[in-house]
Amino acid sequence: MKIFVTRKIPESGLKILKKEHEIEVFQHDRVPTKEEIINGLKGKDGLLCLLSDSIDEDIIKSEPKLKMIANYAVGYDNIDIKTATDKKIPVSNTPGVLTDTTAEMAWAQLFSVARRIVEGDKYTRAGKFKGWGPLLMLGQDISNKTLGVIGTGRIGTTFALKSKGFDMKVLYTDEHINETLESKINAKKVGLVELLEKSDFISIHVPLTDDTYHLISEGELKIMKKNAILINTSRGPVVDEKALIKALKEKWIFGAGLDVYEHEPNVDEKLKKLDNVVLQPHSASATFETRSKMAIIAAENMIAGLKGEIPPNCINPDVFERK
Repeated sequence: MKIFVTRKIPESGLKILKKEHEIEVFQHDRVPTKEEIINGLKGKDGLLCLLSDSIDEDIIKSEPKLKMIANYAVGYDNIDIKTATDKKIPVSNTPGVLTDTTAEMAWAQLFSVARRIVEGDKYTRAGKFKGWGPLLMLGQDISNKTLGVIGTGRIGTTFALKSKGFDMKVLYTDEHINETLESKINAKKVGLVELLEKSDFISIHVPLTDDTYHLISEGELKIMKKNAILINTSRGPVVDEKALIKALKEKWIFGAGLDVYEHEPNVDEKLKKLDNVVLQPHSASATFETRSKMAIIAAENMIAGLKGEIPPNCINPDVFERK
């Protein structure tokens, strides 16, 4: 069968696909346009796409032969799951493999903002450092503070557990009680308002849904402490970016660390000008090991789906019940 891959992924995944099928990889190192995806999909049985690809109804319906969509990501808000399900096309993702990696990036962001690492690096490179000073680059201590975790799925739970070495009080908000966090680090489940009011550091780990869109907006930012730091490694639209820019500019909070953006890949120019925000290019899962494992999982999902089997990480397994 024939597979269209929307971007070059690690060779570990491509090798698996090449063993059993014919593959075509989009040759440019950029996000393909809608038209380019539709053209690339012509005559193909499988589509291996990235989280940066918007796989909408038009794309899914453009190729009658399409039998399988494998997403090279954990989140799948970039795919019209309803249309795929209606067309009896299985959709898969790559969960689990990037849990530790993404949690580590959230911690890296937290440390970078709290200790003003990026700002200090720029300051030093610019030749402004003239010697130690008692008020130079004052930041925030990490240990013995209150950590707020919004969403405690795989990544949120792992992120929270890593706080143990810093003797932190952990608050979390989620639909369900997280027994792992409560038993291992004495975390407490609270409402969002209480979490925002009491936390020194707040890290977001929720999927993008209608309910989480602009979950953090002006009202929520004004509830937070003046010394609070907000970290977002989930999805950009969970945070109202205009409100966040205002909060950072007017110093409602101490700072923020962002790996995702509301209008990605566009980053608001006003954000770029602020010193109290650390910006990353959606690279939370960007380690050699993790990206390679993601490629293997996506390829294995694709192989299974094209065989008519339920992929190991199928998002919509009910398509098999409908056949």
